[in-house]
Amino acid sequence: MQSRTILVVDDDPHIRDVICFALKKAGFGYQEASNGKEALDKASLFQPMLIVLDIGLPEMDGLDVCRHLRKTSDVPILFLSARDDEIDRIVGLELGADDYVTKPFSPRELIARVGAILKRYGGTPAEQQEAPLLKQGALELDKDQRKVVFGETPVPLTAIEFDILATFLNRPRIVFTRDQILDSAYKDNIHVSDRTIDSHIRNIRAKLSTAGCDSAVETVHGVGFRLGPCLTAAVNS
Repeated sequence: MQSRTILVVDDDPHIRDVICFALKKAGFGYQEASNGKEALDKASLFQPMLIVLDIGLPEMDGLDVCRHLRKTSDVPILFLSARDDEIDRIVGLELGADDYVTKPFSPRELIARVGAILKRYGGTPAEQQEAPLLKQGALELDKDQRKVVFGETPVPLTAIEFDILATFLNRPRIVFTRDQILDSAYKDNIHVSDRTIDSHIRNIRAKLSTAGCDSAVETVHGVGFRLGPCLTAAVNS
């Protein structure tokens, strides 16, 4: 994390004021942007620790901003939307967002979500001391640095994807139900659907496949998911 600065991106100045006031009370610094281009410019300039990003921006919407950001950055993104649309939610998560809040929202809830995301990104000292480096075959997950590599290829994961993969690597032979994955990756009792977990699993599979690891996560029908044969088999070879 570069700083405690959070970038707030929304074309409604009133909403930006509400969010920035809540962030200030919580001890965070902030920068504001009212459109997609300004958001990309300020993200590059200030290197924020997190971006609160409205989907319904004029010209370049929030989904397009996220696509551009994910080409070069794994900064945590919390989406805002006036529409309680599951399609938007799933698309946003598949693009690499970390969480999603629907307008109208409670400033207290938004700050809680921000804190939960940042906690997941930083981990806790106890977790880091317990098992800072997890390995399975050519896959390495470093909790201290929040980095994943397959062979020599970096694998850019969001905070939640990272925690889900860490759950699998901690117990590579175990089949995890969706509820168990929820308990592990969403430690702050935030309610999400099974579809959300499935989206994160798809993202993990796609990113590891790009790095050269096919079948990274295996579906056990009627039960849940476990680490895939391309990793568990590598241990026995």
